Amino acid sequence: MRRASTTLEDVARLAGVSPATVSRCINQPQSVRAEKRARIQSAIDDLGYVPNGAARALASRRSHMIGAILPSLDNMLFGGPLEAFQKEIGSAGYTVAVACSEYDPQHERVHIRNFLESRVDALLLVGAHRDPNIYRQIERHGIPYVLTWVSSGDRQEHCVGFDNAAAAGHLVDYLVSLGHRRFGMISGHVDQNDRAGARLSGVQKALTRHGLVLDPAHLLYRPFEPDAGRDAFHILMSAPEPPTVIVCGSEPHAYGALFEAKDMGIAVPGEVSVTGFDDMWLAGQTSPPLTTVRTPREEMGRQAAQHLLACLRGERIVAPRPLETTLVVRRSTAAPRASRHLA
Repeated sequence: MRRASTTLEDVARLAGVSPATVSRCINQPQSVRAEKRARIQSAIDDLGYVPNGAARALASRRSHMIGAILPSLDNMLFGGPLEAFQKEIGSAGYTVAVACSEYDPQHERVHIRNFLESRVDALLLVGAHRDPNIYRQIERHGIPYVLTWVSSGDRQEHCVGFDNAAAAGHLVDYLVSLGHRRFGMISGHVDQNDRAGARLSGVQKALTRHGLVLDPAHLLYRPFEPDAGRDAFHILMSAPEPPTVIVCGSEPHAYGALFEAKDMGIAVPGEVSVTGFDDMWLAGQTSPPLTTVRTPREEMGRQAAQHLLACLRGERIVAPRPLETTLVVRRSTAAPRASRHLA
């Protein structure tokens, strides 16, 4: 157990380095040579030393904590980017504190307030659409923040992400090139989700460009859950004239659609094509494997961390360039064929 009297100076004496070197090793480990880091860590372990976080925060006016608020912790979508973010932030001596908003703006507002009261040094948020008063509150505290999963908007200089609308539009271009003219879409709710809204807008604009339209009866809004995708797929494919392709605004929607297609005896892509969005690991393992948009999630996490670290170092920040997405074509899409009528 750590002795209450163990100090940073004790660690320095045992490791044979200066107290300043121990401090740098704790706060900025990458700035200390590996051999010295190993000696210091061994001394810390032998003495059971734990830095006094409150004293360190008071002296440096920093908590060395970064707050990250994610919409959900219930699926793998946000795990990869968060891990990449944490590795990059951790290498600079910061710790990440995570909260979940459950796609609820009021929950997010509470988490932001709690993080500001806890004096975090920076914030990671998902999406850019929120009450302007929230941004004013963050800026009054002088806290750097980064907005992920989006690449443009009123606060573009804070955005590290990709163009959701363009990615959805490229997907539609591909589907039209296969011969599809009758589209359906399972979208996330767009009222408080600018990523879902941009994907829907991208689909609609691309269809307009091709002289097509998304029938309102073929557009369903659902939570990001496989069961919701099942329900929406069943409704769409039970219509008198079902779509020949269903564009899913998220991968859980697409998984549910594929599961329901099997239960309904509908061949994919023989009777209807299905697409996803994000290319999570399961997309290549479904039956059939899913055509989808691969988003640069891990790279986004790394660049978001680098953006915040640059802000914390007081460097001049320029608006990050949008990251690239990739269309991944698998066997869930094909040219349309005559589909059977389902009563």
